[in-house]
Amino acid sequence: MIVSWCAQEKVLCHPSVGAFLTHCGWNSMTETICGGVPVICWPFNADQQTNCYCACNSSIWGIGMEINPDVKHDQVSSQIIEMMKGENGKQMRMKAQEWKQKAEEATDVGGSAYINFDMLIKKVLLHSEN
Repeated sequence: MIVSWCAQEKVLCHPSVGAFLTHCGWNSMTETICGGVPVICWPFNADQQTNCYCACNSSIWGIGMEINPDVKHDQVSSQIIEMMKGENGKQMRMKAQEWKQKAEEATDVGGSAYINFDMLIKKVLLHSEN
C-alpha cells in the first residue's frame, strides 16, 4: 500500500520496523527514541548534524550510524545489513530499547518529564493569575 501521509510515530512503533533511515530532525529523533528503533542517519542541515552526532556517539545515545552525504546504493545496503545482522547493529538495537524504556519512565505519572511539565503548567497558570 502507498499512502500520501502516515503517522510516523505509529510506523516506528510497529514491531516489523528494524531501523529508520532519517535526516535526524528533532521530531524524527524523539519519535524513534520513543519507538525504540535504531537509526541510519543522513543529516542535511540545521539541528540534524547535532542530532546525528548524539545518535551515533556511543557515549551519548549510541543508537545510530551515519551515512555518507553522497550515498550510493551499496552503502545503504551495507549499513542496513550491519544494522540488522551485525554486532554493532545488535548493540544499537539494544541501546534503542533502553532509551525507549527511559522515555516511557520519564513520561509516566511521577516520571521526570511528567513532574517538570506539571511544574511548568502550575507556574504559568499561577503567574497568569497574578
